[in-house]
Amino acid sequence: MGMNGKGGQDVGRSGPLAGIRVIDLTAVIFGPLATQILADQGAEVIKVESPEGDMMRHVAPFRSPGMGALFLAVNRNKKSVVLDLKSETGRAALLDLVTGADVFVSSVRPKALARLGITPEALAAVNPRLITVALTGFGSGGPYADRPAFDDTVQAAAGAASLSAMVEPGRPPRYIPTIIADKIAGLTAAQAITAALLHRERTGEGQHVEVPMFETLAAFLLAEHMAEATFEEKPETFGYARVLDPHRRPVPTRDGHVTLLPYTNAQWRRFFEMAGRPEMVDHPWVNDLTERSRHIGALYDMLVEMGPQRTTEEWLAIAAAADIPAMPMNRLADLPEDPHLTEVGFFRRLDHPSEGPLWTTAPPVRFSKTPARADRLPPPALGAHTDEVLAALGRDAKPEEGGREGER
Repeated sequence: MGMNGKGGQDVGRSGPLAGIRVIDLTAVIFGPLATQILADQGAEVIKVESPEGDMMRHVAPFRSPGMGALFLAVNRNKKSVVLDLKSETGRAALLDLVTGADVFVSSVRPKALARLGITPEALAAVNPRLITVALTGFGSGGPYADRPAFDDTVQAAAGAASLSAMVEPGRPPRYIPTIIADKIAGLTAAQAITAALLHRERTGEGQHVEVPMFETLAAFLLAEHMAEATFEEKPETFGYARVLDPHRRPVPTRDGHVTLLPYTNAQWRRFFEMAGRPEMVDHPWVNDLTERSRHIGALYDMLVEMGPQRTTEEWLAIAAAADIPAMPMNRLADLPEDPHLTEVGFFRRLDHPSEGPLWTTAPPVRFSKTPARADRLPPPALGAHTDEVLAALGRDAKPEEGGREGER
């Protein structure tokens, strides 16, 4: 296996967020991914769960009940504390936690929290330097603000599910087969939290931050797909033609698939010369970027037609000689054996106290002075740190019963 744990990012000094305490009232993927990024970078993250726990604990596959693979993937380096926020003692314990915290982040719908008296204003009253973060489906102030949201509903609303039909008209709409809304919003939330921490470092001010999934995914998709709509007051046409061309896909070869991506004028000229199509070297589509952007589909058609003439390795050799971006098409199952991922130690083995050996991915961002780590704490069992954390607050450390965290 290529998942050999090689690499050195998980050793050495504390991460860049060492000393920051985060109270994490999130579940599913959006919030837990954001707070795991902070935890990998050194923050102390206390995950507050209802007695039932984060619902991802119960999604198969798993070795032990309550420790599902999806939960394990986004909850390392955290402590789990069980509180019943519908009880007075649970809410009081949460306020005690917030008093000594830097960040409070929640994916519970704001109205549900407000019914419990847990509002940004109430939290700021006990800790004026606190950064409160609402991870929502839809931004406040709009007609969707109070709606529940998960990845599929946001993909539909933001236009992601329609992209397949834009590529191939008549094809049924499909969700992008990854939980892209949750993950893009989680990455955005982590960046927003660190930006708010930087502002507080400069000014001493806490503040409230809102990260809505819908607006975040819409902005992400429209970065390229505004296209012609950039210039129109009431646009009807959206979409970046190169990305939506139906032949923008891995090129079939004699023995597999390869991605070939000549991009500049010079790269297209070198590609056609070395691929045995010299008549294209002086073609306007090759030598004029505007013309190429208008006819990129025809060029992609040519790649698809030419692909089966050679093996994958032969195309990669041509691309390397011409300094053209190219890669073989991996399946997910190929990644553990990928030579680059193996050499950089991308896959890490963790020895979990209850689950045994687990494989995870290393933090991809590298800090030269304050490395992020995947192995400071294993993903916690439900309530594993309740006694420890509540005792440090001077509170009776006994499990609470009943109640539900609420939902995004």
